[in-house]
Amino acid sequence: MTGKPAYRMAIQTREQHIKRERATSNICTAQALLAIMASMYGVYHGPDGLKAIARRVHLLTQTLRRGLLDLGHQVGEDLVFDTLRVTPAGRQVSEIMTAALYREINLRDFGDGSIGITLDETADEKLVADLLAAFGAEEPIDLAELASDARLDVPDAFARTSSFMTHPVFNTHFSETEMLRYIFKLQGRDLSLAHAMIPLGSCTMKLNATAEMVPVTWPEFGNIHPFAPAGQTVGYREMFTQLEGWLAQITGFDAVSLQPNAGSQGEYAGLMVIAAYHKSRGQGHRNVCIIPSSAHGTNPASAVIAGMKVVVVGCDRYGNIDVADLRAKAEAHADNLAALMVTYPSTHGVFEEAITEICAIVHEHGGQVYMDGANMNAQVGLTSPGHIGADVCHLNLHKTFCIPHGGGGPGMGPIGVVRHLAPFLPGHPVVNSNDDAHAMGPVSAAPWGSPSILPISWVYIALMGADGLTHATRVAILSANYMAKRLEGHFDVVFTGKQGTVAHEFIIDCRGFEKSAGVTVEDIAKRLMDYSFHGPTMSWPVPGTMMIEPTESEPLTELDRLCDALISIRGEIADIEAGTLDRADNPLKHAPHTAEMIASDGWAHPYSRERAAFPTPDLRDSKFWPASARVDNPFGDRNLVCTCPPVEQYA
Repeated sequence: MTGKPAYRMAIQTREQHIKRERATSNICTAQALLAIMASMYGVYHGPDGLKAIARRVHLLTQTLRRGLLDLGHQVGEDLVFDTLRVTPAGRQVSEIMTAALYREINLRDFGDGSIGITLDETADEKLVADLLAAFGAEEPIDLAELASDARLDVPDAFARTSSFMTHPVFNTHFSETEMLRYIFKLQGRDLSLAHAMIPLGSCTMKLNATAEMVPVTWPEFGNIHPFAPAGQTVGYREMFTQLEGWLAQITGFDAVSLQPNAGSQGEYAGLMVIAAYHKSRGQGHRNVCIIPSSAHGTNPASAVIAGMKVVVVGCDRYGNIDVADLRAKAEAHADNLAALMVTYPSTHGVFEEAITEICAIVHEHGGQVYMDGANMNAQVGLTSPGHIGADVCHLNLHKTFCIPHGGGGPGMGPIGVVRHLAPFLPGHPVVNSNDDAHAMGPVSAAPWGSPSILPISWVYIALMGADGLTHATRVAILSANYMAKRLEGHFDVVFTGKQGTVAHEFIIDCRGFEKSAGVTVEDIAKRLMDYSFHGPTMSWPVPGTMMIEPTESEPLTELDRLCDALISIRGEIADIEAGTLDRADNPLKHAPHTAEMIASDGWAHPYSRERAAFPTPDLRDSKFWPASARVDNPFGDRNLVCTCPPVEQYA
């Protein structure tokens, strides 16, 4: 909008919502938050700092290797960086493992008479000395002498010759003060729940309370290796057991697996459990998955990735599944019906009034019912997937159960199942989370997914209790209905139940404004930024609409503030329709307005700076200034810039 360069992620990051059963990915939650943490590590240390860390780790590793060789043990080739595989001489593996454990060191027993050791930047000289002592060295140990004989050269075949991390950001912030200010500068450019509600429909952007988040920082949780010996993780596993039990009680299921790492992974795991169940009964040919058009966007992609064929069922004018169409397609595919994937309440923002009948139809024709748990925030304490008749359901712990959803994760998508599907839940070859002979293989590298963040959901449920969880559900539904009623007369609500109510989210129609005023749903979302709001979910599941989910975390004042903003924007659209505002040059078409735009010497618009920046009086007291003016999205879609190295670098 202002002629400056801008970069954004391309549209394929949400391809599963757009392409549905033609998508090649079902990803719905990235591990972006963890990636940001890793990137900040790189920003602070820079290329020189990382090389210094690597050289130190290499020196300690080679010093350890020299000492082990001097003790007579067999060690793998000397072209190593941080990992050694040792075959002991004169001492039993069990003896060494016990001696190391006495020194609070875990080693890897490969089971073939060899031991694995890996050092990292937390290693120090004391650790190396303790390791050598565990392998039989007599103390004190002269590490300086061992280091002088250690091989530290890197053969030409492995030596890096290219530069890396050349961007100024990796070569600037080397003091704690500089780093602090850089992080806070970036933080100030993001609108978060600390500024305003984030009304993203289907995402359940609710409060992540400090009391829930603090245990993540405790080393007793955060520093446990996923394959740590069972004797060192008794409390950790007790927490898993309690959380699995609570989630089973909430969902009405018989068993829960915490392994899936995101809602999409939960969908995949749940469908694979269903497929394994059918196969165990000699019905492995069942591969048809019926999915209503109101289902969550990842469902069709997940079904295809799980090897199933998608059959779509339509909806009626209220947004409910067309039961007659469902019955007809269930009958037509009865011989091969594997599952139905249903979202309840539906992504249309309504409770499926015939949900129990829908489940019965699928069971009648030999299929299993997979319920998408994306909208569990409207179920907890009032009903449950098990009560309704579902066989499998994934739970977005990063939605309903308070693990942060912002920044793209980390997500958690555990699945609950009925008794006859429990034997097929994911196992793990290292630390078995399901020892049944029918257990499917792992769907995540770690046996409990991302276990270091599970304390968040544990604390949330423990603090809320049954009554608190139920009350939260009621408030979430009440908040959505309050907002939908307040906006009546200004915006049409696309779907409501037969009683005129919605579930915990609702869809407002913006499609008519393009014809009457030249205003698109994107214009409205961008203008909301001037009101210090994050835009709701746009154009999904219905193009040209907005899906709003307030959650139970927001007070009445914030619900009213968003309603007031939308009503004010509707007034601006009315001014365009009446000709009071220019159809092409108006606050919506140029939103968002940055501080730089407002403070510039030139202002050529027919509307005032005040109307642009302070459309409501409360913004004078507290306003979030967008860091970037409007990005030309169509231009970005036509001019993709790849973040990966050019092909020539791989040659």
